[in-house]
Order: sequence, then C-alpha cells, then structure tokens
Amino acid sequence: METEQLIGIVAGVCTGISLVPQLVKIRKEKQAEGTSTVMLITLLLGLGGWIVYGVMRTDYPVIFTNAFSFIINIWIMCLSVKYSRRKDLQKRPDKMPGH
Repeated sequence: METEQLIGIVAGVCTGISLVPQLVKIRKEKQAEGTSTVMLITLLLGLGGWIVYGVMRTDYPVIFTNAFSFIINIWIMCLSVKYSRRKDLQKRPDKMPGH
C-alpha cells in the first residue's frame, strides 16, 4: 500500500469516527438541540460528492470512508428530527397521541 493511500485511509477513518461521539451523545440524552440541520445537509452533500468522486476514480478508500461518514450523518439527522418532534409534542400536550 502506498503512503498516500494510507494517509487517505487514516484521514477518512478519523473523519468518520469523529462523528460517533456526537451520535452517542444524541442517543444517550435523547435530544439534539445544538445540531444544525443546514450544516448536516451541507455536509451530506459534500460527502455525497466525495462518494461520487471516489466511484469515478475507483478510489475505494474515498468511497468507503465517506460512505461511513454519510451513514453516521444520516443517523444523526434522523435522531435530530425525532427528538425535536418529541420536544415539540411535549410543549403542546394537545398534540400528544391519545389526547
């Protein structure tokens, strides 16, 4: 394996892993108040672009590391939406299921 490939793999893994503590925090606290939806969408667009780029160049480290980051970000976005809806429902008891 070439040095530049190794650097790319390590960098991609670090980027993907850096998101895991945020995901764990959101799941543990069941809230995502400080999460910016615009930032997540922008990041997803960028990661999608990197995945397409990796496919076009047949660059598997680029594809796999960005796909991992993409999945983690989708998960964060889903939890953010889920917990923000839950919080909205708690503010409006008349909208709670069964009322």
